[in-house]
Amino acid sequence: MTPMSDKPTVLITRRIPASLVERIAADCSVRYWDSNDTLGRAELLARAVGVDGIYCLIPDRIDAEVLDAAGPSLRVVSTMSVGVDHIDVAACKARGVAVGHTPDVLTETTADLTLALMLATARRLPEAMAAVKDGSWGTWHPFWMTGIDLYGSTVGIVGLGRIGVAVARRLQGFGCKILYTGRRPNEAHAAEAQASYRMLDDLLAESDIVTLHCPLTAETRHLIDAAALGKMKRTALLINTSRGPVVDQEALYAALVDGTIAAAGLDVTTPEPLPTDHPLLALSNCVVLPHIGSATVATRQRMATIAADNLIAGVLGRPLPFALAT
Repeated sequence: MTPMSDKPTVLITRRIPASLVERIAADCSVRYWDSNDTLGRAELLARAVGVDGIYCLIPDRIDAEVLDAAGPSLRVVSTMSVGVDHIDVAACKARGVAVGHTPDVLTETTADLTLALMLATARRLPEAMAAVKDGSWGTWHPFWMTGIDLYGSTVGIVGLGRIGVAVARRLQGFGCKILYTGRRPNEAHAAEAQASYRMLDDLLAESDIVTLHCPLTAETRHLIDAAALGKMKRTALLINTSRGPVVDQEALYAALVDGTIAAAGLDVTTPEPLPTDHPLLALSNCVVLPHIGSATVATRQRMATIAADNLIAGVLGRPLPFALAT
């Protein structure tokens, strides 16, 4: 689309629904990367020059270099995600650039996926499905393909935010004992989740399943490392639907191989996509999904729409409907 001088200029870094592109174009001149592939770094920097707003996704690293390329005209960075670890928020704040994200909308969808991943890992569903297809399903015997019970288990939630609470509500139907940890107790969330606070080490030691729902920060990067894994039960499961770098993957691989923990279920990895020859993919006790926590049609459409609303509001000088609290 050809920029027009009387409209603010925006960059959209990935293919989004055509109706939203048209909606944005009604108020803005659009530089549109009409592809499902990630915009290359050099191309991102070139296309960002002089824009008033950027509509981005998780794989797009929006750092000081991109902000400098955009220059003083930049007013808003709007991401189609809840997490903003791909954005240098401090650099945005220093330049007076608003940051928009999509909170709340994916809470229930991601909680559903977390339960699905728990069950798939606990009951060894991918292994069982493979056995049906590869011919290893033979005569029934009582301890073949046995897993662990979700019902009645103790589940430790690391990060009792919106998604953590939504997961806890679902687990109540499975008769689970719910523990949680975080930087500090959250009495309101704990009451809704019917959860008891523990320090991290105690939660790791007591839980049959540990599920991660914390944001990626300097403090949570490799929060689950070799030492943390060593505090878990040998029969325990680790579930991660937060961000890949919260887990030290080399330590996790070693723990799964030597039996420090029983199994892991991951919807997020480092990197993404995970190379097909990555050691974790060779393990029968590791279930890996391609970051589909929010992947329902309704949720992704709502996320895309919120990101568009934030972008338009920002370049027109209006308050963002969903601005990141800083």
